[in-house]
Amino acid sequence: MAGTQAPDARGGDRALDATRDAGLLARIRERAPQYDRDNAFFTDDLAELRAHGYLRPRSLTAAMRDQRLLAAHAPATALGLTMHLVWMGVARDLAAAGDDSLAWVLDDAAAGEVFAFAISERGNDRVMSDSLTRAERVDAAHGGPGWALTGTKIFTTLSPAWTRLGTLARHDPDPARGESGDPVIVHGFILRDDPQGDATATPPGVTVTPDWDTLGMRATQSHTTHLDQAIIRDERVARILPAGSPGDQYTLAIFANFLTLIGAVYAGIADRALELAVESAQARTSMKLGGAPYAHDPDIRRRIADAAIALDALAPQLEAVTADRDAGVDRGLRWFRELTGLKQRCVQTAREVVDQCMHAVGGAGYRSVAELSRLQRDVLAGIYHPSDPESVQATVAADLLGPLP
Repeated sequence: MAGTQAPDARGGDRALDATRDAGLLARIRERAPQYDRDNAFFTDDLAELRAHGYLRPRSLTAAMRDQRLLAAHAPATALGLTMHLVWMGVARDLAAAGDDSLAWVLDDAAAGEVFAFAISERGNDRVMSDSLTRAERVDAAHGGPGWALTGTKIFTTLSPAWTRLGTLARHDPDPARGESGDPVIVHGFILRDDPQGDATATPPGVTVTPDWDTLGMRATQSHTTHLDQAIIRDERVARILPAGSPGDQYTLAIFANFLTLIGAVYAGIADRALELAVESAQARTSMKLGGAPYAHDPDIRRRIADAAIALDALAPQLEAVTADRDAGVDRGLRWFRELTGLKQRCVQTAREVVDQCMHAVGGAGYRSVAELSRLQRDVLAGIYHPSDPESVQATVAADLLGPLP
């Protein structure tokens, strides 16, 4: 890989350290409430983290640990940067397997480019194996050689900042154009390269509708993206796979990095919620207990202990899965069961932990200015990320019982 150094697969290449980077993390936590109130993108966080080296490639174990720590300080910032780090992981995983087709992704990231996803579509529950967006071949006279994409993508996280947009579209061969064969899914990247240096400009055929106004994770600014003959040039095509296919190592790499890093974000939210609950129990006093702190209340102690027990189970699973991925362990299709199950466990556990902590903190946590109130809203976003519980159950059942006829 030209210009690219392989990251340390043992996880010794972390970008953040809670002690060393305390000042940076404190500033990020301090800005989070304002981004949430203003429904604004985390511009300053991105600038500081980019300068700090947070966007660079590293092992999945290291990225997972970094994401968990960052999410404990600013969940929406961590969730937004997950999308960039997923592409770093995909390119890294392919390179480790001897496939240098995405070496340019690592080089672009080293040069400061920001990668994002435009995958989700309204009405498409097949996620990556099919698409409602259409791709047609175009020649040099029409922006190619490459593919022109037309369709609408939702939940395009990092909309204000991306310079490389990973996306996909379906191509149905047209006999009238001399094409033959079966439908395929074209995976590739649209480039935002503005010669005037305007980072907010979009490439031809791309329109961003600033419509992100949600209950939680507001700073991700995951706007709707409209594609109208937007171009993926041939040199930026990542894969062309049969429609409906479970994919290849490229698809598995996307699942592996996305699901583990998403899981880490929600584990980080739970980490912070538990920390706030402990602080509250030690600071608040109880008349019923004669002025003693709520930390002496057996009901509060039980809630906090239950939350901690549930949360303690996540670290071993996250560490084991990421270590095996970094080591190149081959589990074949079994990986999909383990990865989707991991994401589901992290999200569900985080929701349960935050709920217990809301009970433990009491009415103060329900105020809109309370950090725990924001965490309660942010943690709910976990149910909307693929894979949803129904897909996870179907994946696990298929692994254990075989596919349905």
